[in-house]
Amino acid sequence: MKRRKRKSGENFVIERERECRAEERRRASGKHLGAIKDTTTVSLAKVNSDYKELDIAIVKATNHVERPAKEKHIRESYTLLLCAAIFAAISATRPRADVAYCIHALARRLSKTHNWAVALKTLVVIHRALREVDPTFHEEVINYGRSRSHMLNMAHFKDDSSPNAWDYSSWVRCYALFLEERLECFRLLKYDVETDRPVSSSLH
Repeated sequence: MKRRKRKSGENFVIERERECRAEERRRASGKHLGAIKDTTTVSLAKVNSDYKELDIAIVKATNHVERPAKEKHIRESYTLLLCAAIFAAISATRPRADVAYCIHALARRLSKTHNWAVALKTLVVIHRALREVDPTFHEEVINYGRSRSHMLNMAHFKDDSSPNAWDYSSWVRCYALFLEERLECFRLLKYDVETDRPVSSSLH
């Protein structure tokens, strides 16, 4: 009886080790595939896009790499330089067609991806744009949502490539909902909860 239990326990350990190795292979394959997708998208943008510099900046700023910039290098980070290129395209001094294309490109990136890292990085770019670019960007995003399905509607987003990715998907959905509600607040009240001064302070 003891021998059977021991054998059963050994089989369980062996099976778990196999599952772990299979999971590691799936994750490694997913990362490799993500890198290929990013490279392919950049190559296509260089050939086919009228806004190739902007398209390339968006892809590189929202790539599949599951690693944020180090805090000590944040001000020199390549990602921030890419964000600066994106923000330059949506400033008030640029033609509205450029701004509309940038919003469309970000929305397309969100709608097509099933990878939590790409979705999260895209939301971070949008969030930073809402904070750092002039309020006309808010209006353009709202107008974009009126003519199409809302770009931040990610209620059904999920990345089931791994248990961790499944958990991160929930956070991505919550983050998108926060940004969506922030825009709705701006649309109704013309007030940004992060960048505008509190109303109460102006009463003193």
